[in-house]
Amino acid sequence: MNSNRRWLAAIACSAMLVSTLTGAAPRLARVSIPPAGVQDVAADVHGRSAGDRYQWPGLYFEAKFNGRGVYFKTGTGDVILKVLVDGKVLDTLTKPSAASWLIDGLKSGTHTVRIETLTESQAGAYEFHGFALRKSDRALPMTARPRQIEFIGDSHTVGYGNTSKTRECTEDQVWATTDTTQSFGAKVADHYGADYQINAISGRGIVRNYDGTPDDPLPVAYPFALLDHSVTYEDSRWHPQIIVIALGTNDFSTQLHAGEPWATRDALHADYEANYLKFLEGLRARNPNAFIIVWATDLAEREIQQEAGKVVAQLQNSGQDRIAFIPVDALTMEGCNWHPSLADHATIADKLIQFIDERNMAWN
Repeated sequence: MNSNRRWLAAIACSAMLVSTLTGAAPRLARVSIPPAGVQDVAADVHGRSAGDRYQWPGLYFEAKFNGRGVYFKTGTGDVILKVLVDGKVLDTLTKPSAASWLIDGLKSGTHTVRIETLTESQAGAYEFHGFALRKSDRALPMTARPRQIEFIGDSHTVGYGNTSKTRECTEDQVWATTDTTQSFGAKVADHYGADYQINAISGRGIVRNYDGTPDDPLPVAYPFALLDHSVTYEDSRWHPQIIVIALGTNDFSTQLHAGEPWATRDALHADYEANYLKFLEGLRARNPNAFIIVWATDLAEREIQQEAGKVVAQLQNSGQDRIAFIPVDALTMEGCNWHPSLADHATIADKLIQFIDERNMAWN
């Protein structure tokens, strides 16, 4: 029995709890009484997942149906979820844990439901157990979006603390103010009506993590659906026409410490360049037609830009013409712990959109 079917026994719906009158205002309710009859609806999952579990940021789950309501089931893990119906935000759930929910009061007709994840989870996986409908309603196939764009990076790509009103934040405040749906990646994808993946982890670099801390650098974690390496990521539907990458902030924003693998800054530079080149060549091998955009801020006295730019130049000099480097300067960094603010994310998105529009062949 799959997990979608298992959770149906825990769904709650009652006519006394939630009205289903045609034309009533849409509403979201936590429910606990099993309905008379429901049917599974496969969630259209966008992002890296392993069955019902996911750990990379920025996932969203969609379903299309004809009817007046839809159920969904959240699982374990402290997460913030934005619930949208027909493109409009209905509600936001903060730490809903394992629970069943009903969106009801919709006008009879065709609707699309979308659940977006806002937060990052490095400690463990979150769970989402899909959608279900009343037997009288009908599931419809989602229309595939022709454009796909992938964003790879660190906390800047995650949207770490981007909604914060202050630079000084506790760990709990970082979690509460991180909104990947308002990151530059989500903004660019929305501009083009594209599906997207946010494959980023705060604090990770190409070869060195923030302040020399352990855990996998991003290229080591990248092949997996979960950060414990238990499931390799595979999705035959994912063929991004554009890949946007920003990695190097954590490699270079802090000084080297005794005991790290690099005796000098030059040694770190050489290792970074070799491994970034290898990572980009791997992306190219898997996505031979994608246009790759590498960008970097002017932090660390432009050391990040200089190093990332060198790697892109090597590939261009080898004959690759579907890759480019974009420097991004003068961000305010007013988010948590001196991270990009919402205004900064808008600035980055604008730069990327301008670049893509000037090279409209990037979507071909």
